[in-house]
Amino acid sequence: MKNLSRRKFVKGSALATGGIFLAPSILTSQPMFKNEKILKLAVVGCGGRGTGAVSQALKADENVKLVAMADAFKDRLDDSYKNLSKMFQPGKIDVKESKKFVGFGSYKKAIDEADVVILTTPPGFRPQHFEYAVSQGKHIFMEKPVATDVAGIKKVLASAKIAKEKKLNVVVGLQRHYQTSYREAYKHIKDGAIGNIVSGQVYWDGGGVWVRPRQENWTEMEYQMRNWYYFNWLCGDHILEQHIHNIDVANWFIGEYPVKAQGMGGREVRNGKDHGQIFDHHFVEFEYPSGAVISSQCRHQQGCLNRVSETFQGTLGNVHTSGGSMAKLKSYSGGKIYSHNKSEDKNPYQIEHNELFASIRSGGLISDGEMGAKSTMSAILGRMATYSGKQVSWEDAMNSDHKLVPNEDLLSWKSVPPVTPDASGNYPIPVPGVTLPF
Repeated sequence: MKNLSRRKFVKGSALATGGIFLAPSILTSQPMFKNEKILKLAVVGCGGRGTGAVSQALKADENVKLVAMADAFKDRLDDSYKNLSKMFQPGKIDVKESKKFVGFGSYKKAIDEADVVILTTPPGFRPQHFEYAVSQGKHIFMEKPVATDVAGIKKVLASAKIAKEKKLNVVVGLQRHYQTSYREAYKHIKDGAIGNIVSGQVYWDGGGVWVRPRQENWTEMEYQMRNWYYFNWLCGDHILEQHIHNIDVANWFIGEYPVKAQGMGGREVRNGKDHGQIFDHHFVEFEYPSGAVISSQCRHQQGCLNRVSETFQGTLGNVHTSGGSMAKLKSYSGGKIYSHNKSEDKNPYQIEHNELFASIRSGGLISDGEMGAKSTMSAILGRMATYSGKQVSWEDAMNSDHKLVPNEDLLSWKSVPPVTPDASGNYPIPVPGVTLPF
């Protein structure tokens, strides 16, 4: 799994193509930790990311086994189970038919069966799933982002506090926190190598992701659930689902969260009916309590410059980082402070699970919940700014009643989604200057 990124895994998985194709060498990785106690694992959300996370969890610890699975769709659960069964010996995949749970609300049954849970559904449901897992005393790995609205952020923050009090380990899939190059860069920044960060630029510019054509037999709810990336109640837009990584790095390196944001965005290229509601480009200026200003941009447009990286300017020097394990710090006099050799790196997606299970075994505590919620909120703040064209403060946003997601337990395939198309099949699109921030 060393060179298999989260995004590449999804592109090559059941979530994106209907099947997972992994080299045999991946299936024989040796576990990192041993202990006689069997830890029972459950996954909620069996698409490509969920399947990948299960694979990493099972390789992280010799005595962990998958015992329960849940997904809204039976075909996704079945594909995931089939592919995981090819990867591992039967003792690692111990999911009886009675422990395969399908449909809205199925998450509770799966969570109840396990010691450790993986939460990898579309992010709109994450706050509800996280809240329940914490209430049941489970250790948790959950993907980013952790919510799509302010109501969800508040729920995650409350649950994260309870999880910490209960000494439950919580790892959030903002894997740059577990990547050697970023950790090394952060150490130098914290030690004052480039002084105080005063500005920066963060990017996730690419060509976009999958689209699933509507099928005649699907209800509107099923169409939106299967095409979840394009509906804000489920995904939150790509500024949240992807660009959160880069915004999170800015928060981490500066040591603060933004107090306000202003920006612009729209739909220039990916603007068809099958692109739902989301923009294809966003540009945001985030201002931090210290006065630092971060310029943030993300794009889903093919044929343009592709860039996923971060650059920050301090009072003494600058730093450049990227997900490809590059980290360089230089002084303004031209001297090299630090340059990272990517050949030294281990796979950060695997490290997340190695450290989670090591912490569980040792009685330690990893508490990523608050950090994950506040970085998610930072990206939501950016979306509010681009959708409205207004300057939006963190305080005003958090004091709002912004809510996009209905209670999953009340939903069915016949339910009317929070947004619906007009007679021509077009969905309501945010209009800067007209759309309210929240």
